[in-house]
Amino acid sequence: MKWFERRKKVEKESKKKEIPDGVWIKCDSCGEILYKKEVEKNLMVCSKCNFHFRVNSAFYKKLLLDEGTFKIFDENIRTTDPLQFKGYKKKIEEARRKTSLTEAVTCGEAKIDGRDVEVAIMDFSFIGGSMGAVVGERIKRSIERAGKADLPLLIVNASGGARMQEGILSLMQMAKTATALNKLKTPYISVLTNPTTAGVLASYASLGDILIAEPGALIGFTGARVIKQTIKKELPEGFQRAEFMLEHGLADMVVSRKDLRQTIISLLSHFC
Repeated sequence: MKWFERRKKVEKESKKKEIPDGVWIKCDSCGEILYKKEVEKNLMVCSKCNFHFRVNSAFYKKLLLDEGTFKIFDENIRTTDPLQFKGYKKKIEEARRKTSLTEAVTCGEAKIDGRDVEVAIMDFSFIGGSMGAVVGERIKRSIERAGKADLPLLIVNASGGARMQEGILSLMQMAKTATALNKLKTPYISVLTNPTTAGVLASYASLGDILIAEPGALIGFTGARVIKQTIKKELPEGFQRAEFMLEHGLADMVVSRKDLRQTIISLLSHFC
């Protein structure tokens, strides 16, 4: 009897080993084990609970922009180590190697449904999408280019906030980008993905003419735990999630990833 049990156990373990790594993906929301290829076909959205998995900037470029039209600017502006923060240079180098990006935001001009648009797309995988002096400068230049060329501006946000390794220099980018936007006369669409928080939300991310949030995206300035500890009160269900922000007026609409491009096309047609 034990021999048969051992044999079944060995056969079971053998079958497990036959499944290659990366074939399945677990939903962070409902816990469902999903076939990764099916999730990818569904634009990295869980078919069971509609949870939107976090994706990188390359995904949004492919999803939103007309193929082969993205002309990237300001790649020559690179992060240094102004405060000589311990380990910062190594962290930057590692982020560049892992992501094949030069910074947490890529800016340039592209077409969306044939219409010229100034675009900036952030990437959370590059040091949490944190905003340092270079991110702020690239965003400011993107805003200025949109104004000069009379183009609509689209920014896809994904950030944990200001980059602590650059201290006050990173916080100064909030005022710099907000000041640039105050002068912009063309339409600005801001997409809030998961997460859009802290200094980025408190500056250019929340200043769009239209704020589009992805379903379930974390959107807020300070973390829920810190707020709860400060005010000594329980927070409402769904606090700081996209749907909560829509209900309380911080977002204009919550749009599923599959509808995001068409929604932006419709808005551009209306504004321009």
